Amino acid sequence: MNALWDTLRLAFGTFVSNPLRSFLTLLGIVIGATTVVAMMGLIQGLRNQVNESLSELGTNCFQVQRLPFGGELTPAQLAKRPRLNEGDLEAIRQQPSVLTAAAEDSKGGQKVSTAQRESRSSVSIWAGTPEYFQTNSVMLSAGRAFTDTEYLDGRRVAVIGADLADTLFPGVEALGQTVRIQGRSFLVVGTLKRKGGFLGGGGQDNNVMMPLSVFKQLFGVRDYRVSIQAHSAELVQRAQDEVTLLMRRRHGLKPTEEDDFFVFSNESATEMFNNISQVISVASFGVCLLSLLVGGIGILNIMLVAVTERTREIGIRKALGAKKRRILAQFATEAVVLSLTGGVLGVALGVGLAHLARWVLGLPTEVPMWAVLLSLGMSCGVGLGFGIYPAARAAKLDPVEAMRTE
Repeated sequence: MNALWDTLRLAFGTFVSNPLRSFLTLLGIVIGATTVVAMMGLIQGLRNQVNESLSELGTNCFQVQRLPFGGELTPAQLAKRPRLNEGDLEAIRQQPSVLTAAAEDSKGGQKVSTAQRESRSSVSIWAGTPEYFQTNSVMLSAGRAFTDTEYLDGRRVAVIGADLADTLFPGVEALGQTVRIQGRSFLVVGTLKRKGGFLGGGGQDNNVMMPLSVFKQLFGVRDYRVSIQAHSAELVQRAQDEVTLLMRRRHGLKPTEEDDFFVFSNESATEMFNNISQVISVASFGVCLLSLLVGGIGILNIMLVAVTERTREIGIRKALGAKKRRILAQFATEAVVLSLTGGVLGVALGVGLAHLARWVLGLPTEVPMWAVLLSLGMSCGVGLGFGIYPAARAAKLDPVEAMRTE
């Protein structure tokens, strides 16, 4: 135990005596560890944010839409895809495993105004049938949703987001007020519960919800979608299968033809995000390994310099009885402690960057413990791997020749 303590004391003494050289040697290790910890913290934060955002679909819910989620289609492929319609909605509602279904549409980049104030051209208009609030888990902070009667009569009523309410009615209750959209007056019957922004933005609260019947009068049919709620969580997959078979039959698809619609669910979105995060993780590890390689070369260099500078010291210690394994352990420990110090600094910096992202971007970042342990483990491994050669070289020095060195 005393021998280990003496070895550690000598190692730290070497760093203190050459702080600038040690710090420059550590940079590669620091960058590598910082990259892993910060990126894993950001990815975990994105995963938490995505999971929270995906809860919008509601319990036991999924969606059928014309366009694939996150995918791209050529104009020719898009032209072949039929739009969903009210007939599809009614047919979906008749499926055994389906509890309810709602049609929905949307349009962004709109202005909403009152007699005194006007929003920027960044408001998103969401529209749907009355079931939309159930199939998308829409939460209200005040007021109510629009009713079946209001939908069927095409009444101009609206539920507005928290940010939009703050913009148009600062310090005043928004319920019962009138807003104007596309030159038409709408009565505010409810306000949405504040959800917060995604990646630091506020788009999730800067919106208006209106009956789909009124939306069609203003904007026409744009991207008709159907959100569906199954009777229970156990029946979600069966409901998806039923809806898929129904839509293929309604679109006249042959068994060999691909779907010309897309079924979107929390599971499919999560799987897509996980695939993207895996690519980011691999890229991060690539940067980390490159940085660690540079840091390892730096450690190899500084340890070779240390052996050269301390050749006389090594000779004296061996002449006084120090064994080869003690010399080997001393220099190997110095290399490991040096790289571990860089790993600790990198972890601390990575955690700091993750918390900075939480503050700046509003991401619920969370650094996983495995990323911290992996960074520290890789740092130690690099120190040992690149420090063993200089340590072995020091252990093999002839004491007589070493003491003759000036």
